[in-house]
Amino acid sequence: MNNIDSRLRNLLEQRILIIDGAMGTMIQRYKLQEADYRGDRFKNWHMDIKGNNDLLCITQPDIIKAIHKEYLAAGANIIETNTFNAQRVSMADYEMQALSYEINVAAARLAKEAITEFCAETGANPDEHFVAGAVGPMNKTLSLSPNVNDPGYRAITFDEVADAYYEQIKGLVEGGAQILLIETIFDTLNAKAAIYAVNKFFRDTRMEKLPVMISGTITDASGRTLSGQTLEAFCISVMHANPISIGLNCALGASEMRPHIEELAAIAPCYVSAYPNAGLPNAMGEYDETPEVTASIVAEWAKEGWVNMLGGCCGTTPPHIAAIARAVKQYAPRPLPALVEA
Repeated sequence: MNNIDSRLRNLLEQRILIIDGAMGTMIQRYKLQEADYRGDRFKNWHMDIKGNNDLLCITQPDIIKAIHKEYLAAGANIIETNTFNAQRVSMADYEMQALSYEINVAAARLAKEAITEFCAETGANPDEHFVAGAVGPMNKTLSLSPNVNDPGYRAITFDEVADAYYEQIKGLVEGGAQILLIETIFDTLNAKAAIYAVNKFFRDTRMEKLPVMISGTITDASGRTLSGQTLEAFCISVMHANPISIGLNCALGASEMRPHIEELAAIAPCYVSAYPNAGLPNAMGEYDETPEVTASIVAEWAKEGWVNMLGGCCGTTPPHIAAIARAVKQYAPRPLPALVEA
């Protein structure tokens, strides 16, 4: 067990840790235009790149760092890098595949700098704050065909997915990520490719493996992932990664996520994380749930002893994270289940 892993586990035994909130929601508040995304370096790029939020780690680093520091000030122990789509498969939408590694390095460095500066400014303990390298779900899936007339067709291969994730993981680790967070999983086969890439990277480099967090997405009231797995099946499918935590994020608000967190708490052999959306989107695609409402719901999970890490996904902001941190402070973390010998 490496120093980061032992530090993280020690804190998880003591209290519920706080994950940050939505990066995209905060970026939207800056109302950035095409020129802002381009900066000087990409001012002559041959296609529109507005919306490539991960690129802002290079073109608008001060904004990304400022968002990280807002979440730290709100009480977050774990801040996610701005790398949700920063692997070459998704970056191909902007024909920026070649920048994938650079973006991941820059993103991890920015998050690490944010923690260093925040702790220096406030006297907070740097040992209680972590950079989680965000490894998102990718815009191509291994389990589903994009062609309804050819259900057997796949737009990408396992090796291509694994190679893209390997490059991303290399950048995140070399930039200073302390945790790897494989998140918003709707296709477990994609997640398995990411897990394979993590293991291959640490085997190739002979570095000590960083803690891995895994977070899936239940897409609707069926209680299944988009690729059709039940929560229990998903959990079993990724346990070979020996993650420090398994959890759920995105798609659902806290009210809708509640029964799934209860189920996960009963079956997970590791720590449990949850970061729901700020309710469900309204007709305009925006999120209206107030920090107080979100916090009151997840506080019930904490009271029941279901969770070890809590944060927010789409629509959540620093006030949401601050409210969650206040609401769960009094509750003990979920104890790890005792393993029963066969």
